[in-house]
Amino acid sequence: MALKMKELIEQSGESKSTILFYVKEGLLPQPQKPKPNVHLYDESCVDIIKFIKYLQQNFSYSISEIKHIFEHNNFSFDGSFNSMIDSLELISGGKDAVFVSKDELLKECDITNDTLQEYISKGFVYTRDDGAFSTKEVQIIKILQRAKELGLDFALIDRYVSVAKELAKLENEIGYKLLDDESSSHNSRYELLFDVILNLKPYIFNMQTVSTHLQNIKDKS
Repeated sequence: MALKMKELIEQSGESKSTILFYVKEGLLPQPQKPKPNVHLYDESCVDIIKFIKYLQQNFSYSISEIKHIFEHNNFSFDGSFNSMIDSLELISGGKDAVFVSKDELLKECDITNDTLQEYISKGFVYTRDDGAFSTKEVQIIKILQRAKELGLDFALIDRYVSVAKELAKLENEIGYKLLDDESSSHNSRYELLFDVILNLKPYIFNMQTVSTHLQNIKDKS
């Protein structure tokens, strides 16, 4: 369904000047122009605008950074859980992420291809569908290398992967159900899943670490 500018403003909560700016910058598709002075926007523009707001408000992305991730990632705003996961992948890469080839990653991290494949097979590191890596993977591999050098017990990281896989199954199951539920707006459900996965989950995990540490101190005192 196509939307007139007034309808797009009402549904997205964004101003006309900002919408026109997004179109100019290539963040929104060009409107259809069936008649002079009649501009019709695809309904996906509503979700794109709300997603831009989400990136700005929750992760402090600038417009230039958002343009970069839009240009280097293929995802849609069709309201499906698959679209949410694609969006989640690009956010998880980090706002300053730059994509590198495998050879560039091996050189930057000073590791062998066998070590890289081991990290991938164990679920410590992920690669994109096109085989590329981001600077986030470079950062993670360097952490893993430091952990190896300093003798960290990798049973901890193995457990991270095990728990993450278990939670991922539940997240997928609940995520699909939530987005299929038409009792509330799609955008509010979409944003809720982002907040739960990107904000609530790490908060609970990290605060459990803090809480356990403080309890250990009390027990030893």
